Amino acid sequence: MFDGAPEIVIQGITESGETFRPSDWAERLSGMLSVFGEDGHLAYSPFLKPIFAGGIHCVAVDRVLENRNPAAFEFLLQFARDNRLMMRPGRKARRPEDFPAAAAPSGMNPAADA
Repeated sequence: MFDGAPEIVIQGITESGETFRPSDWAERLSGMLSVFGEDGHLAYSPFLKPIFAGGIHCVAVDRVLENRNPAAFEFLLQFARDNRLMMRPGRKARRPEDFPAAAAPSGMNPAADA
């Protein structure tokens, strides 16, 4: 599914064109892999993030999750299928926040490239 795309986006729109409810579904679903950081704040996994794209609440699923946690990856895809949610390929390139500051390719770390 979506070969070559580094992420899959689960959209909050059903196959029949209806908005998926509840409105915070993306945050709830992304919360399944959240962890508390050293600062005590809850942080989303770098492999599963709620996003707002084209006016639609969505969840971006990094394909790395498919190898790191196959059960979680399959759960997410099954959730989308069970709820008849639209899916599409995500970004063709990694998000800047997906790279550690020292390892970011040129042009992906504004602080280092300045």
